[in-house]
Amino acid sequence: MSATNPFAGRLILVVDDEPRMIKFVQFNLELDGFRVISASNGLEAIDKVRTQLPDLVVMDVMMPQMDGFEALRQIREISDVPVIMLTVKDEEDDKHVAFAAGSDDYVTKPFSPRELGDRIRAVLRRVSGPSVTDAETLIIDDHLQIDFARREVLVDGERVGLRPTEWRLLYHLVKNPNWVMTSEMLLQKVWGYEYKDDVQLLRLYIAYLRGKIEKDSKNPQYILTERGVGYRFNLPEATDR
Repeated sequence: MSATNPFAGRLILVVDDEPRMIKFVQFNLELDGFRVISASNGLEAIDKVRTQLPDLVVMDVMMPQMDGFEALRQIREISDVPVIMLTVKDEEDDKHVAFAAGSDDYVTKPFSPRELGDRIRAVLRRVSGPSVTDAETLIIDDHLQIDFARREVLVDGERVGLRPTEWRLLYHLVKNPNWVMTSEMLLQKVWGYEYKDDVQLLRLYIAYLRGKIEKDSKNPQYILTERGVGYRFNLPEATDR
């Protein structure tokens, strides 16, 4: 299987308080060509992120002492390593908490080894792909500026931090000004083909992005919703396509 895995050799940290689950995931990931280390709780996971520098973390939500959400929040204070959360729940609130805390994906137990491997490769492809940069700085108005070369967004003159996925989403919207991009198109460009039907995921990230760049996220003036179709970036000076 590793012959077909372009990310063979990447180091994956698996975090779960159930030894059998760690063995199951580790066996299948190693069969797929990944290198695997493990942690049995959130504190150990934070330490291994700091000292072992994994390429990606697969972490269970339900753990004693410190749950996966809190461990993820603390990991985000020290690292941008991509994280996939594992849970037995499949509720929208849990997904929102996971993504808001900085998760890159969310897989519900029970899952197949193939599904997890596909998700890991999709996330690695997303964070390892070519940088979406240009040489220009785009001045939208007095409130918003986008520096493509530095991958920075300035809101009222202050730098606003964007996660890699948020940046890619903004990039594709801004680079197609006044052009409606369908939800499926954005999902494939930003997350990959595997996510083309995950409209809720796109809605969450649109909300995060609006919260960071809009003057009023409830009445957006930049990222506009085209109901039932997708989204467009409103740039008055742009040439309509």
